[in-house]
Amino acid sequence: MAAFLAGAQAEAADKAVLLLNWYVYGEHAPFYLGKKKGFFAEEGIDLDIQEGRGSALTVQAVAAKTVPFGYADVPTMIRAAVKGAPVIATGIALQKSPMSVMGFSEKNIRTPDDIKGKTVAMTPGDSMSQIWPLFLKRTGLKEGDFQVVSGDAQTKLNAVINGRADVLLGYAMDQSMKIKDATGKDVFPVMFADYGINMVSSGIFVHKDMLGENPDLVRRFMAAATKSIEYAEKHPAEAAEAVLEALPKAGKKETLQEGFELTIPLYHTDETKGQRPWRVSDKIMADTVDLLVQYGGVEAASAGDPKAFYTNDFLPAASQ
Repeated sequence: MAAFLAGAQAEAADKAVLLLNWYVYGEHAPFYLGKKKGFFAEEGIDLDIQEGRGSALTVQAVAAKTVPFGYADVPTMIRAAVKGAPVIATGIALQKSPMSVMGFSEKNIRTPDDIKGKTVAMTPGDSMSQIWPLFLKRTGLKEGDFQVVSGDAQTKLNAVINGRADVLLGYAMDQSMKIKDATGKDVFPVMFADYGINMVSSGIFVHKDMLGENPDLVRRFMAAATKSIEYAEKHPAEAAEAVLEALPKAGKKETLQEGFELTIPLYHTDETKGQRPWRVSDKIMADTVDLLVQYGGVEAASAGDPKAFYTNDFLPAASQ
């Protein structure tokens, strides 16, 4: 009888695809751990996690209803939403910006002033290069204080690895681990957020129609995603192992774990400290939209009300 009931429950589970922003790295570990631990199954969800090829493409897939859930850069989602994409964030994982300028620790580049006379690798047009002018303004740096090497994401990495550049613009828990995997050397990130530049980063988003057509699935998904982060925070080694069990070629356990551990401090701002994951404050979302208007090419008139881009209504209770 128990076996029959278990089979019936499994048969009744909702199949749901989660499309990530990129190839798997440490930040994504909670989803794999949550699936392994059965948190999604307990919520009646048969979860299929798929690697992405960039936040913009993930947003497009959700907007087209090709996949029900996306995990990607929320500012990228906002840019698409103001142009008419019917998408909305139902939870913000990274509430402190992972944006940084980073180089080998041995180069002793610890502050913005240390960038003077150095060469910076960047990718023109990406999210970090758009916010870079604000970093310069806030830190007193000028364009003439450093040299620039431009290229795509891999060219940027290679420039630092091969010594053509001293630092690059990247996410503290992503590119730093790729450099460490390639060289075995530690990397030090100078965080944008430490200089008063903060905007949200990765989050879960859905097509707006889902909020009305299948709100229960959204609630169950966010409940499982909440449990996944809470458990992974306490078991980072287990989280890294879960990634490699699902994707043996995803990287090295040590750097997957380190990358995830670098992600954990980004989950909360001062306003959301002590609350459960994913629940974002109105202030940081308003600040994010304001930065996008000032530096991200979003027109003030089209941005409208920041609350149009997110909702906390489908999350579990704010505190345990």
